[in-house]
Amino acid sequence: MASPPYNKRYKSTDQQESLRRRLPVLIALMVIATLYLLVRLMTFQYQPSFVMSYYNRLANYNYNESQRIAAARGIIYDREGQPLASNTFDYEIGISPSLIAEPQRVATQLSAALTDYGIREIDVLNAVRSGDPWILLAKPVEPRAAEQVRNLELLGVTISAQPRRLYPQGTLAAQLLGFVAGDDSDQLLRGYNGIEGYYRDELAGRVRDETTSRIPFDLPENRQVNDQGSDLVLTIERDIQFLVESELQLAVTENGATGGTIIVMNPRTGEILAMASNPSYDPNTFFNIEDPDLLRNPAVSDEYEPGSVMKVVTMAIALDLSAVTPEDTYVDNGIIEVGGIAIPNADRQARGVVGMEQIVVQSLNVGASTLALSVGPGNFYEKMNDFGIGRATGVDLEGEAAGTLYTPGDPNWSESNLATNSFGQGVATTPLQMITAVSAIANDGLIMQPHVVHQIVDGNRVYPSQPSTLERAISPESAHIVTDMMVQAVEQNLTDARVPGYAIAGKSGTAEIPTPLGYEAGASIASFIGFFPADDPQVIILVKIDRPVDYWGSIVAAPIFSRLAERLAILLEIPSDDIRRGLEAEGGTVNDIWSR
Repeated sequence: MASPPYNKRYKSTDQQESLRRRLPVLIALMVIATLYLLVRLMTFQYQPSFVMSYYNRLANYNYNESQRIAAARGIIYDREGQPLASNTFDYEIGISPSLIAEPQRVATQLSAALTDYGIREIDVLNAVRSGDPWILLAKPVEPRAAEQVRNLELLGVTISAQPRRLYPQGTLAAQLLGFVAGDDSDQLLRGYNGIEGYYRDELAGRVRDETTSRIPFDLPENRQVNDQGSDLVLTIERDIQFLVESELQLAVTENGATGGTIIVMNPRTGEILAMASNPSYDPNTFFNIEDPDLLRNPAVSDEYEPGSVMKVVTMAIALDLSAVTPEDTYVDNGIIEVGGIAIPNADRQARGVVGMEQIVVQSLNVGASTLALSVGPGNFYEKMNDFGIGRATGVDLEGEAAGTLYTPGDPNWSESNLATNSFGQGVATTPLQMITAVSAIANDGLIMQPHVVHQIVDGNRVYPSQPSTLERAISPESAHIVTDMMVQAVEQNLTDARVPGYAIAGKSGTAEIPTPLGYEAGASIASFIGFFPADDPQVIILVKIDRPVDYWGSIVAAPIFSRLAERLAILLEIPSDDIRRGLEAEGGTVNDIWSR
């Protein structure tokens, strides 16, 4: 039987019927989809409070945060090129909880690597469950621990480098160098105190704004090379600094003292070869210091009454103003009254007829007071100012104090001050001010600008420091006369300060310690300032010991000077007096020997 013919009309009718049945379903699906999209749109526009809280946390966290990025800080070197301050990194460890697939395994491994930072398994687990986009676990973390975490290769754990200043010599020259700390306002490193503070801008280099990411494995944008901070080459020599700090530590321990300061300087140039104070600290861990005074540099920041070392300045003033001649004498009755105050010699003994030289040799208070009275207050304080007493030296170290010198017209000045100031009482200087003043006597009457930076190196450009004169305090003739008196003081009285082979010019000081209620009973500051070779000084040294068991500077500080000077003569290759005289007799010179 044949098949019925194909009927297009019936086929078309069946398809239309099928479409009519399906159309409501399609329309319903389209309506549902449209409603879903409308709801999602409204959800983004009008968030419930709990949803907005979550997104606010995301926004406040800032995966991509704008930061101020500093250039690499300049390196600080000693004169021989040994680094005293350089750069390194610490690290911060954090986690992104949403990326942690195995919380228990991550918590176990991460807490084991960070156990020294007090991170426990429960701490990591709590962080993972917090729901925050990123959690800081530990900061700062040392490179070794950070490397252990990196080797774990844990997804969702972030390791970010944080720049840190490194002082590879530890405590060496700490108070001279200063320290570097982060600033809470913009998270940049800033230098404080000493060289780090004074040369803050030069060392820091250029700062720029940059967007950084905390998303794990997010690749940084191409970064331009920063302008690195300038490097500094100091006048300080590491070996000399180490010697000075070792001698100071020994001196403080042997003398039962509470502390002290030693400065070594070239009086011809003003270059500081070493500067040390005790107690000190490690600038790598300055944040652990409980006493903030340790962060200061007492050599430039702390004032003290210098005592009898001031007598050489008083003698220089009187000679330079022709108030006396080296041949003059006076009658020493053991006591003198000035402004209603009785001023005795330290030993309360009268000397009778005394020459000028013996005022320095025997360290006579009555003699120094007599000199100041012969000069008069106007001239005396004008010349004290010429010596830099009562004003800052301008050394390139942050934190320098100006000292204290009352003058006629000040409410705190009285006529008796003229006498007491002549032997270093009632006047306050810093150790650096005092050694700078006496350096004028060693340098033919000229005071040189003390400084600690030898060169500034900015890329390929080198800016060397040039010796500069602060003041002519006295004439060369007056300086030579006082130098000879200081030599006799060492030869006749301060024999513990002698150095075999060298003529030493020096003066000791023993100063009382003032308090709001008067001078501290039984306590002193023992000091000694000396330079050598006396006829052509290359080195001047100040030794200051605070509250030693033995009271006198001649007993405490003079032997320290001797030990230190003998070692310095070797380190600085300073020929003995006999060798120099032999060279001069043969028409030679010692300039090549002294050149370094």
